[in-house]
Amino acid sequence: MKPTQLYQHLKELAVKMDITVAEQNMRVTGVNAKSGLCIVKDQKMFIMDKHLTVREKLEILANCLRTLPLDDIYVMPAVRKYLERTGRS
Repeated sequence: MKPTQLYQHLKELAVKMDITVAEQNMRVTGVNAKSGLCIVKDQKMFIMDKHLTVREKLEILANCLRTLPLDDIYVMPAVRKYLERTGRS
C-alpha cells in the first residue's frame, strides 16, 4: 500500500474513533508547536503540521492511534499490520 493511501486509512480510523484530523500550518503560530492529539471544546482533535512529509505524518498519527483501544473497531488488515510493525522498539 502506498504511503498516501495508508495515511488516508489512518485518518479514517481516527474518524471512527471520533477524532477529527486537521492539517494546519504550524509555522505561522510563532510558537514551537508539534503535531498531536488534543481536546478542543470536548472534541478530540489530532492537529497535524501540514508541512510534514507523508511518512512523518504516518509515523506521528500511527504513534497516537496505537495508544488507543482498537479492539472494538474494524481496522483494515494492512493498517493493523502497519500499526503493529511500527510499534515495536
